[in-house]
Amino acid sequence: MLRIYNTLSRKIENFKPQNPPLVTMYACGPTVYEYAHIGHMRRYVGDDILVRILEYNGFKVKEAMNITDVGHLTSDSDTGEDKMEKGARKFGLSVWEIAKKFEKQFFNSLDALNIQRPDILMHATDYIKEQIVFIQILEQKGYTYKIDDGIYFDTSKFPNYTKLSGQKAEDLKAGARIEMVKGKKHLTDFALWKFSPNLPAGGKKRQMEWASPWGVGFPGWHIECSAMAIKGLDTETLDIHTGGIDHIAIHHANEIAQSEAATGKQFVRYWVHHNFLHVDGNKMSKSAENIHTVEDVLRKGFDPLALRYLYLQTHYRQEMNFTWYSMGAAQIAYKRLIEEVAKLKNPKGEIPEFEKKFLEAINDDLNLPKALGLVWELIKSDYPDSAKAESLYKIDQVLGLDLEKSREKKKVLKIILPSEIQKLIEERNQLRKQGRFTQADYLRNKIKKLGYLIKDTKKGMEIEKI
Repeated sequence: MLRIYNTLSRKIENFKPQNPPLVTMYACGPTVYEYAHIGHMRRYVGDDILVRILEYNGFKVKEAMNITDVGHLTSDSDTGEDKMEKGARKFGLSVWEIAKKFEKQFFNSLDALNIQRPDILMHATDYIKEQIVFIQILEQKGYTYKIDDGIYFDTSKFPNYTKLSGQKAEDLKAGARIEMVKGKKHLTDFALWKFSPNLPAGGKKRQMEWASPWGVGFPGWHIECSAMAIKGLDTETLDIHTGGIDHIAIHHANEIAQSEAATGKQFVRYWVHHNFLHVDGNKMSKSAENIHTVEDVLRKGFDPLALRYLYLQTHYRQEMNFTWYSMGAAQIAYKRLIEEVAKLKNPKGEIPEFEKKFLEAINDDLNLPKALGLVWELIKSDYPDSAKAESLYKIDQVLGLDLEKSREKKKVLKIILPSEIQKLIEERNQLRKQGRFTQADYLRNKIKKLGYLIKDTKKGMEIEKI
């Protein structure tokens, strides 16, 4: 039986959906105001693995994901500007253009990492009516109040608001990521609907705003997820809700409060949270210049599935540290895996004892590091090659490493580039963008002397080891 850690109970539980074999699952999607980075992608690979493991166990997964294209403020305290408006200003585009730009980048990253698309994709701006109706239900039940800047949820009327995080009220007050907005009754109260600000002389109007029973404005970030999850999955109680651990104390606590207040039913039965990814032991930040995207990984000559392989080496509930050295090591391991699988021919037969071990590993709270170790154990074993191939192709339904295409991938898998060569290539690319072709040619010759030949083709740059 599949066993998984449930943040709500803070223990590993047997997984039993409400209406087997159907599993309803909601994944917190991206706020499309900025580039999705490898920290985000680690989480989405984790969600993808969860879906694959559920399907491997015979369940039928109905997954919904939101695209937040309005309402996510820069502060957890319901203050600051909408991240979408901020992103639009930064990139010199409209809010609608910025949403399309970064949604496309997000899905390009998913595709590169072989992450399956959700069954149901929902944009917050397409469900404004449903969010307004949801707020009206809360209003009718006496959970809301109005202040100068919007309609708020009164958390004092929802018992055990902190049941997901396990925090005490005094802890929230002591180390609050939240500040008191003028007029709020309690620290943990949150905005359901924000009013568009009054414009000063010459002020610029918000690009996204809608009429509502309370006035012109826009929905809060938290209400979007509750309204869309219940609408998209057609149930008031979800089997699984996933997200990052940074959402436990505020965003997901707010989702539970407003959903259960509105429906009178448990909102989610199993909460699955993924831990952080750090870079070189530090938190990713713009100031540290250590935010990397999947595109950055590709530009450095790595196969994106080597990044997926790297993710699988760390349990989803553990912090992961990314370095370019570990990325190189993962590429070497993935390349070797592809080469070993490519040798296996005529897939036929089964290895029940191995497949049982693999199932036990993935069903033990998604223990992918152990499962990956079993893959290498099988490759080194004395089982017939045909049986190895059959079993490896079968378990790759979970791993998602394209093992069945190993013979094709063996021919095209990118080479590992030393950091010195990577740096020179990046410098050369910058020179070419600036039109400084003489200096760029000098670097190409320097790179050639170091053992790597660069060819500029219509399809892009090709690198070959001499």
